Amino acid sequence: IGYYAQEHETLDPEATVLSNMLSSSPDIGELEARRVLGSFLFSGDSVVKPAGVLSGGEKTRLALAMLVVSSANVLLLDEPTMGLAPQIVEEIFEIVKDLNSTEQVSFLLAEQNTTVALRYADFGYILENGRVVMEGKAAELASNEDVKEFYLGVSGAGRKSFRDMKFYRRRKRWLA
Repeated sequence: IGYYAQEHETLDPEATVLSNMLSSSPDIGELEARRVLGSFLFSGDSVVKPAGVLSGGEKTRLALAMLVVSSANVLLLDEPTMGLAPQIVEEIFEIVKDLNSTEQVSFLLAEQNTTVALRYADFGYILENGRVVMEGKAAELASNEDVKEFYLGVSGAGRKSFRDMKFYRRRKRWLA
């Protein structure tokens, strides 16, 4: 099992993108490293940049690329999109989706961005206070009225403000 967390502790800020990639797996050669980096949107001059000058989204993509070459069959991603721009979030989820289908890598994702997570996931669990309160196919969770109201801020009347959501109803029903 491979593990990714937002801190990017595996990156050497002084080393180049390519050097970081090569150091992540003893079995990977430069051509394979460049191929994998290309699938994470690194090409040309970007592979010789020091990792320390990369943006948050680029660091996330590099850390994920390094994790992929670790040959783990299951990758745990802990908040991979925290603090990233919406366009970068979509890019990262597209990469994860592609790796899942082409490389047969399974992902266990802990993510607070419910909308995006349920759009890309096959199956989901909703946790409250460390306890599973709902589980099921992602499409079913995304269409569930409680999930829409409590986690997506949408009800039959359209978008709701945070203050108007019915926490008491959820707590009474789920946590009793």
